[in-house]
Amino acid sequence: MARKTMHPTREKLIMTMVRLLDGPDPEHVTVEEVLNESAISRGSLYHHFADFEELHETGLAYRITQWVNESVAAMSSILDSAQSREDIRKGIFAITAQSQDASRRLNRLERARAFGLAGFSPRFQAVLGAEQARMTNALQGHIEEAQRRGWIRADIDSMATAVFIQAYTLGRVVDDISTEKVDPEKWNDLINRVIVSHIFDGD
Repeated sequence: MARKTMHPTREKLIMTMVRLLDGPDPEHVTVEEVLNESAISRGSLYHHFADFEELHETGLAYRITQWVNESVAAMSSILDSAQSREDIRKGIFAITAQSQDASRRLNRLERARAFGLAGFSPRFQAVLGAEQARMTNALQGHIEEAQRRGWIRADIDSMATAVFIQAYTLGRVVDDISTEKVDPEKWNDLINRVIVSHIFDGD
């Protein structure tokens, strides 16, 4: 079956919302801003979306999807190029350092905000939940492949490990908003120690 093509007006509204969410005041994007930026009428907006919140949620979900795709691609690249357990370990350490970096602070905060919004919107939870499941399933598949190759412990649950890897990145938000910051090197060192001891069997 051919993939359904998105209506160009709907796509333009979504991409306009995505650009505004990436702007200086993403918390207060208004209907008027979207209409002015996109040059699309109010009637057309409500023809394609039940309400403005649905457009906002769709734009936010699009951004989350982009991050999921980037993360999955990074893990795929590591697994495809790895020749040994050490290669996998170095690759995971590199992704950890990147995901925990201060430059990713706003990305982490926006993802945390999206999760919070999903808790109050069943509609958004369904969309975001599907993307979250896709991320977890992709990571789980990579972990299972590494287990088959004998590069990480075979006795750990692949899904639990996939969730754990995502959880310590999201957990960095605690420090992102704190007035007293943990030393980034010590934070990454702790994560790497846990990875070595529980995923790579301490070697």
